[in-house]
Formats: sequence, C-alpha cells, structure tokens
Amino acid sequence: MHRKKTALTIRVSIAAALTVMPASFSAAAAEPAFSGASALEYTRRMVSFGARPAGSPEMRRLQAWMLAELKAFKCTVAEDNFTASTPLGPKAMKNLIARFPGTSGKAIAITGHYDTKSMPGLYFVGANDGGASGGLLMALAAALSGRTRKDDVYLVWFDGEEAFAQWSDTDGIYGSRHLAEKWAAESVLPRIKALINVDMIGDRDLDILMETNSSATLRKLVWDTAAKLGVKKHFLDLGGAVEDDHMPFLRRGVNALNLIDFNYGPGNSYWHTDKDTVDKLSAESLGVVGAVLLETIKELEK
Repeated sequence: MHRKKTALTIRVSIAAALTVMPASFSAAAAEPAFSGASALEYTRRMVSFGARPAGSPEMRRLQAWMLAELKAFKCTVAEDNFTASTPLGPKAMKNLIARFPGTSGKAIAITGHYDTKSMPGLYFVGANDGGASGGLLMALAAALSGRTRKDDVYLVWFDGEEAFAQWSDTDGIYGSRHLAEKWAAESVLPRIKALINVDMIGDRDLDILMETNSSATLRKLVWDTAAKLGVKKHFLDLGGAVEDDHMPFLRRGVNALNLIDFNYGPGNSYWHTDKDTVDKLSAESLGVVGAVLLETIKELEK
C-alpha cells in the first residue's frame, strides 16, 4: 500500500486461525448475519479482474460489475467521480458509496480501498491488499440490506489508496482525501458518529494491530466487542502508527479507527508481492471482522 511505514516493528506470536467459531461468536453473530464465505467469494471475484490500479481498464470493468451487484441490495449507491493529480499525470478515479438509511440524522461509515498498487512486471492481484477490504464491504452490504436502522450506515469503497510512485502526503489515499474534503463541504462529517476503515483483513493468520493514530475510545469499543464475541485473540494489544484511509477524516475531527493486519506472511513478506493471492486468505478471518463490525454498529446505534 503505501504508507504505512512509520517505524513500525511487530513481533508477535500469532494463535492459529479459527477453524471452529466459539459459541459466543456464533450466537452473537447470528443477528444480523454476516457470511465470511460470501466475503471470500466476493474477494475472489474482484481478484479475477486482475491487477486493478486506479484509472485502469480493469478497474473500470470491476466498477461496472460492483455497481450491478449493489443493485440487489436495499441501499442508494453514489458514484463519486473525480480526477486525481498523480506523479504519473491525471487519473480518473471513482469512490463508490452505498447508503443504508436510518432515522436519527446521524451516520456510521465503514470504509476500505479496492484498488491495487501499480507494479509493472509483477503479477500483483492484491487479494488481501485491496481485494479483501472490497469483498468484505460487499458482504456487509448483503448483511445490512433490508434492515431497519437507527443511523445511516455508509459503506465506502475508496479508489486510489495506493501510491503511484512514493508514498507521501500527496501520493496515496487519493479517494479518502477527496471524500473527506467533499463531505466537509457538504456538512456530512459532523453527522458521522464513527468511521471504521478496514485494510488487509483477510489473512489466514489474522492479527489486527492496535493502530495508535486511531481514536482510542472507538478502538476500545471495537476491542471490547471482539472480546464479547470471543474473538479477542485476533485483536492485538500492541502495534504502532499507520497512515491509511482513516487519516484524512481523523485530521478533520472525525471519530475514526483503522483495522489492519500488517503482518502478512512471515515478516510481512507477502505484502506487495506476487504471493498476495486468494489462497492466503480465509473465510474465517473475514467472518471475524465482519461480525465484529456489525456488532459494533449495533453498539454505536444504542
């Protein structure tokens, strides 16, 4: 992706990935339902389009497919088109925003990117880095569809998260920088109770770090929710600062959190390589994150 490289060293012993969900997880996740298997299948479909850098023909084909899929869900979908100035020249980009309406006037946003880094000469399909976040959001749309809500819930697929040259303040997180500015101008930001960004959350060995740029109170809510569901071992009590798509919103005063597993493969060796493929992911990991997010939404709506 990016970014992320504040001097961050993660040395942890990771427990084995879940094969059987604890009873507390199964019971709590039953209402509303989230399907990790569906999230993995959505991810697989997204990866089937190949490398998907912002502005590429593959990305345009993926966007058309996603828009057709989202028509099946009871939400309004907005195409947030913009042109970003990049080191490689102007690039047409598109954030996709699905809104599930509530009645309170307040809103909750769950976000993630769906582009892949441009890596010429390398077979890079970004199964975890771009695919998993995009697929999880699609499965969330299915879980939220048709349910009565207190708060609006926005699902946002960010384009242009990846840098085209070198990660910097101006090269990377194009979609989130654009939307934070747009929502500030439209007075949407003051309505947002919480924004949770997900990134690289499909890893079979799921270990979500404690990202220290994030809102401490929102992080505690999510960590407590994971403990309540019996999946706390996947939410670490150590970590470091990571720059990601939550940052433009944090800088504008939004209560925001980043959920990221930045320990992908031995020594993070799968990140931005041809090893970032669907076989490294699991429905169980996606199911853990999806269930925690749905339960967190319920807590935020109380």
